[in-house]
Amino acid sequence: MEFDFAEEQPKFLMLMYGLIAFVAVVGGLLLLLDVVPAWFARRREARLVAASASGAPLPRRPKQREGFFALFFLLPALLLLTIGLVVPAIRTVLLSLMDSNSTNWVGLHNYGWMFSDGAIVRVLINSLVWVILVPLMATAFGLIYAVLVDRVRFEAFAKSLIFLPMAISFVGASIIWKFVYAYRGDGQEQIGLLNQIVVSLGGEPKQWLLESPLNTLLLIVIMVWIQAGFAMVVLSAAIKAIPADIIEAARLDGVSPWQMFWQITMPSIRPALIVVVVTITIATLKVFDIVRTSTNGNYETSVIANEMYNQAFRYGENGQGSALAVFLFILVIPVVIYQIRNLRQQRKG
Repeated sequence: MEFDFAEEQPKFLMLMYGLIAFVAVVGGLLLLLDVVPAWFARRREARLVAASASGAPLPRRPKQREGFFALFFLLPALLLLTIGLVVPAIRTVLLSLMDSNSTNWVGLHNYGWMFSDGAIVRVLINSLVWVILVPLMATAFGLIYAVLVDRVRFEAFAKSLIFLPMAISFVGASIIWKFVYAYRGDGQEQIGLLNQIVVSLGGEPKQWLLESPLNTLLLIVIMVWIQAGFAMVVLSAAIKAIPADIIEAARLDGVSPWQMFWQITMPSIRPALIVVVVTITIATLKVFDIVRTSTNGNYETSVIANEMYNQAFRYGENGQGSALAVFLFILVIPVVIYQIRNLRQQRKG
């Protein structure tokens, strides 16, 4: 197959335009955030040196001018947030109040559809199961790992192995676990680890990802496997931050390991536990890749993010897809507010 440069020229031009735009945007931001402030800093430093040499009073920057500089530095971030977050959010809310073609207003009809359609109600129930089980199980396993590998001989190696799934994308992890759940017909050699274990114990192989609600629980296992390493790292750092004198005093008082865990370790790492649970909860609410890769949302395994994609991009139902997106956003807001309040209380404390 010969390469025709003339035929591929439009693609090269598009690539060149993209590179030029990228360089222009990045260069402009660097100029705005680095060169310009440095120039003003050098100018002010020169004024201070001149005033000090002449014995004149040091110049003071007016408060109004300080506000201008603050706005100048915040402007790029505000502009990017407006373009990338605020405008799309407002547009999504408006689309959720319109029909599938985004031409006629239908009010709250799309939101009523979410709670009246049996398939979508099942999606909401699945999402609720994910939000309840994943944070609790991932945090619990992470805490167990953190306690068990704390100060052991191969601590660094063990933590690396446990944290390794975090380095894998959700799609990659889903493909790995699809091989674990793989099924071949009865009488054939099983290549899936789970079915091979079942067969070796005298059982019959199953198509695990086709059986509801078991398939949802098996997909949850993938998310827990990924997030447990994150929980372990954060909680292990919190455990190591417990003052040594508190631990020594508890041991001198004859506290058992079980009492040490519940009366010393758990209260001391409570802020870290809250951070882990909140972070994993937000990630779980937005889960999409695992469901999409493993089952494509079939066999009653779909969740809000996956169904949002289906409605908006596969079925052409812009209003219903936008309503699901807004509902997902509403679910995330209380979690974020709780985390912000918790952080403020920690700073005050």
